[in-house]
Amino acid sequence: MSISQVIIVAALFFLCVVLWAALRHNKVDWGSHWFGLIDGVSRFLCFHYHRLQPTRVDLPETGGCIIACNHVSGLDPVALIAAARRPLRFMIAREEYERFGLQWLFRGVGCIPVERQGRPEQALREALRSLQAGEVVALFPHGRIHLDSDPPRKLKKGVAWLAQQTNVPVIPMRLTGVRGEGHTILSVFMRSRVKIEVFDAIQCEEGNNGDCLKTIAACIEGRSTGNDQ
Repeated sequence: MSISQVIIVAALFFLCVVLWAALRHNKVDWGSHWFGLIDGVSRFLCFHYHRLQPTRVDLPETGGCIIACNHVSGLDPVALIAAARRPLRFMIAREEYERFGLQWLFRGVGCIPVERQGRPEQALREALRSLQAGEVVALFPHGRIHLDSDPPRKLKKGVAWLAQQTNVPVIPMRLTGVRGEGHTILSVFMRSRVKIEVFDAIQCEEGNNGDCLKTIAACIEGRSTGNDQ
């Protein structure tokens, strides 16, 4: 057997292994066979390469809800998807949504682009429609990557507004153990030991933005003594 034939056989074997891993680990119906395979590969990488610790994420089986999480790297949304058993619609910055070579992926999984310097209310209206349609919207209320070592940063008020307008619960989560903190692409390749803490759901009452945001901030910033699920 020639070297080229060996390479072809090895490549086919590797492809079969990847497909097997993807099919075995896919847990969510994204409405597309291809995105189901991507889901499976992402879960495989998170659990076996990034050593994501098994996490019980008790999302409602049906109906809308909001996931609010701290944001330390580009690995964060992949880890959250791996821990969930429902599709997540992420609100992400427009510049990330339009990143070269990835827009097809962000569009396919239903990401909602946010114009941080323009009209963020358009993204809020899209998120509102998604929640009313019974979907799960995930967001990073600090608005950008924010490490525990960074100066304090107020949460964006949109998370409380969405919860109040739709009367859906907010489930705070906190990511730790990411080796590539502060990086977007690099963090996906740097092996980590990721842990996700899941806190009790919060109901944000009308006219009580301050307390709602303080409770969410305490959870995602690691200052809460609430129960981890």
